[in-house]
Amino acid sequence: MGSSSSKLLGCCWNSQINRSILEAPDLVREEKLDVSEIPPFREFSFEQLRIATSGFAAENIVSEHGEKAPNVVYKGKIEALRRIAVKRFNRSAWPDPRQFLEEAKAVGHLRNQRLTNLLGVCCEGDERLLVAEYMSNETLAKHLFHWETQPMKWPMRLRVVLHLAETLEYCTNNGRALYHDLNAYRVLFDDDCNPRLSCFGLMKNSRDGKSYSTNLAFTPPEYLRTGRVTTESVIYSFGTLMLDVLSGKHIPPSHALDLIRDRNFQMLTDSCLEGQFSNEDGTEVVRLASRCLQYEQRERPNVKSLVLALTPLQKEVEIPSYVLMEMPHGGASFIESLSLSPLGEACLRLDLTAIHEILEKIGYKDDEGRAPELSFQMWTNQMQETLDSKKKGDIAFRHKDLNAAIECYSQFIDVGTMISPTVFTRRCLSYLMNDKPQEALNDAMQALVISPTWPTAIFLQAAALFKLGMEKEAQEAIKDGSSLESKMNATAGR
Repeated sequence: MGSSSSKLLGCCWNSQINRSILEAPDLVREEKLDVSEIPPFREFSFEQLRIATSGFAAENIVSEHGEKAPNVVYKGKIEALRRIAVKRFNRSAWPDPRQFLEEAKAVGHLRNQRLTNLLGVCCEGDERLLVAEYMSNETLAKHLFHWETQPMKWPMRLRVVLHLAETLEYCTNNGRALYHDLNAYRVLFDDDCNPRLSCFGLMKNSRDGKSYSTNLAFTPPEYLRTGRVTTESVIYSFGTLMLDVLSGKHIPPSHALDLIRDRNFQMLTDSCLEGQFSNEDGTEVVRLASRCLQYEQRERPNVKSLVLALTPLQKEVEIPSYVLMEMPHGGASFIESLSLSPLGEACLRLDLTAIHEILEKIGYKDDEGRAPELSFQMWTNQMQETLDSKKKGDIAFRHKDLNAAIECYSQFIDVGTMISPTVFTRRCLSYLMNDKPQEALNDAMQALVISPTWPTAIFLQAAALFKLGMEKEAQEAIKDGSSLESKMNATAGR
C-alpha cells in the first residue's frame, strides 16, 4: 500500500465502511459475454478421451488445475481442434453413475465467459470423466505465489476478485450456489489472460474427497462443525482468496483477522504492490475480506453485494488482461515471433511447394520408433503388394502426380498390414495440393493418433486448418507444434 498508505489506513477505516457501493456500475466498461462459440454439453466415449489425451499420457497431466491424485486432470485435444481439460476420477469417487451424470449435466448447462465451461462427460463402466475448456495460462496460485518474472499488478488483482464474484453470482442465479474448496488453484487464466473459475468445483463431491482441503486453518468454521457446505461457506472461502490477492501469500484467516484488528495492514499487504493503489482502495479490500471471514455466517455479505462493492474499485478497465499481465497474446503477431522450423514456417505461410520439398527431403526417418506394427505378418504376397503400393505412392508424390499418390497411399492404408504416420502426412499434403482440405485434416489427425507428440503431423494439421479458414485453430496448432519442437530440441541437447 506504500508507507504512507499503511499509516493512513486506520483513520480511513470507519469512513470507508459507510462508503456507497451503489454508484459503482457506471464506472466500469460493460462487456458483452459471447458464449456462442462454446459447444453444447455432450457425452464422450472413453475411447475418444483416451485418444484425445494420448492414452492419458503422463506428460499431459496438468497439475495447475489444482487437482490432486487420485483424481487427475489431463490436457488434450478433441477432434484435433478444441483444447480440453479432462478430469479422470478415482474409481470409487462416484459409485452411482446416475448421480454422476445428473450432476455433470446440471453443471454442463451453465455457459459463461467467466467459467471454464464443462463441455462433456464420460460414464462407461467404472470410468468417470469430466471434459472442460482448457486454460493455457496457469492458475492464480502460480501468478500470486510462484511468479518467475514479475508479480501480478494491483489492477489485475482487483479484476480477478471482481470476475470471480461475478462468476459466483451467475452460478447462484442459475441454481449452483455451492462451490467446493474455492481456492487460488481453482482460478485459471485463458488465452487472453482473463481469469476463469474452474467448473469442477461446482460438482457435488460425492466420495471425491472432502469439500475442503485438509488444512483446517483455511476451512470455514461451520464446515468443521457440521461437515456441510453452505452458500456462506463459499463466501468465507472467497474471503481467503481476497487475502491471497492482497498479500501474495496464503495467510490463515485467523492470523489475518488479528492483523486487521491491530491495524497492522503493512504485514497484510504484498510489498510488491508498493505505491500501486490508494489508501481508500486498500482499506475497502481489507474491509470486504474481513466481512467475508466473520465467524457467524449471517454476518457475511452475499455475493451480489460483493460484486457491487468491488465494481467501483476497478481501474484501467479498458486495458486487456494480457497487457496488464505482460504476457504474449495468442494472435498472429505472437505466432510470427515464434522460432519455427522450416516446416513450421512453411505451414504457417501455407506454402505447399515448400512443404512438399521438406517432406520429400525428410523421407521416412520420422517413422523410426514411431510407427508400431499393427500386424507384423510373415512375408507374404499381400505384404509385397502393400509395400509396392507405398513405393508407387512415393514415386507419384515425388513427381506431384497427386491423384496417383492419393490412390496408391490409400491402397497401402486400407490393407492395414503396416501403419505409417509419414504416409498419412504425405497423403495429407496430396489432398491439400488437390484442394481437398477436409480430407487433408482427417489424415493429419490420423497421423496424430499414431504419433501424438510428432510436430510434423501437428504442423500439417495447421496447414489444413488454414486452408479451411479456421485461423484461430490453425494458430493454436502452430503454437503446439513449436512447443513440441522446443521440448524435443531441449531433450536432444541434454
